[in-house]
Amino acid sequence: MNILFISLGCDKNLVDSEVMLGILAKDGHQMVDDETMADVIIINTCCFIHDAKEESIQNILEMAELKKTGRLKALIVTGCLAQRYKEEIIQEIPEVDAVLGTTSYEEIAHVIDGVLSDSPMERGDVRLTMKDVDYLPVTDTHRMVTTGGHFAYLKIAEGCDKHCTYCIIPKVRGDFRSVPMEHLLEEAQNLADGGVKELILVAQETTMYGTDLYGKKRLPQLLRALCKISGLRWIRILYCYPEEITDELIQVIKEEPKICHYLDLPIQHASDGILKRMGRRTSRAQLIETIEKLRREIPDIALRTTLITGFPGETQEQHEELMDFVDQMEFDRLGVFTYSPEEDTPAASMPDQIPEEVKEERQAELMELQQDIVFDQAEDRIGEELLVMIEGKVADENAYVGRTYRDAPNVDGLIFVNTSEELMSGDFAKVKVTGSADYDLIGELL
Repeated sequence: MNILFISLGCDKNLVDSEVMLGILAKDGHQMVDDETMADVIIINTCCFIHDAKEESIQNILEMAELKKTGRLKALIVTGCLAQRYKEEIIQEIPEVDAVLGTTSYEEIAHVIDGVLSDSPMERGDVRLTMKDVDYLPVTDTHRMVTTGGHFAYLKIAEGCDKHCTYCIIPKVRGDFRSVPMEHLLEEAQNLADGGVKELILVAQETTMYGTDLYGKKRLPQLLRALCKISGLRWIRILYCYPEEITDELIQVIKEEPKICHYLDLPIQHASDGILKRMGRRTSRAQLIETIEKLRREIPDIALRTTLITGFPGETQEQHEELMDFVDQMEFDRLGVFTYSPEEDTPAASMPDQIPEEVKEERQAELMELQQDIVFDQAEDRIGEELLVMIEGKVADENAYVGRTYRDAPNVDGLIFVNTSEELMSGDFAKVKVTGSADYDLIGELL
């Protein structure tokens, strides 16, 4: 069968998509990128915030129109939206043939066989394919990498135990479950054998890896084992909750040359009152202490964070407190989301909900402040020599686009490298920074 696969949402969802693609390829199916050529369309959905939910629904409705023409044989919906709104999707969009939950993606080939069966009973059996939300799928470690081949994500755990008051993830992804280390090492070896040079560790919270399986945090041990895999040049860690960062983890990042001096710390806010209402487990003072320790121990570390503005009850004074914090901390990378009230979360029913226009004004103020910080930092980098992973060529120019250790793909900046030499995607090159353009750097090959 010709299959069109649409993957929405985060990089953790992308890993699930790549696992499903690997299963389908092994089962003999062909992948296409044109919906008019597809026999089956699979949409792996997201529902983390309102905009993500709307994007998922819009994609389902657009693809449902193809069912009415008779060309499309099956439409299947998987992922977080499927887990959360399974009954609604089945009842309100009859063109959808099957819905798979977040822990059922290993059944994708079986579900396709079922929906294409001549037997009404078999079609009915797979229409709603759900497993316990705390089940951990045991999948083949061979995925179909969709990120270009030179970098890939490694999902080291599923679910979350934090239960922040704004977040729906524990309900749709279950409790925190670590993937066994031997499985991860096999998967990482397969990725390296396939040409992957940068491995990016992801989970809802990477810092808690191993606590459920081994009785203690084992991220440092996992990192040391991954560093032994030949072929890997960079290992990057995302989604580290600041309160869980240990001295042992900092030491491993310092000592292992393959580990990028880069951490993503999703802090969400810096006012103690808002942090408490969010159900976060840090205070402003603790955040400052962690950030200062990281910079003291690893002076060239790049720190990324994400913030939520307009959380219920956020006063103007608390917003200004957050502005002061961002100004003081001078994060290397920062993203700001406006608060999105999600049904079935405690924050959605909190009093003092903030008007959308106020949320957006506060978001814009934070991003304008961060822009000034990042532009100044970029100016300061002129003259530095950096190792760059080449991502591709700039059309019709003697220039390439790449990333430094300070840049995670798709969320951070780029560096444009001027050279007449021929480079390939995935190559590493030494580059001297000669200028900057907004969030990006400009350099020349050494």
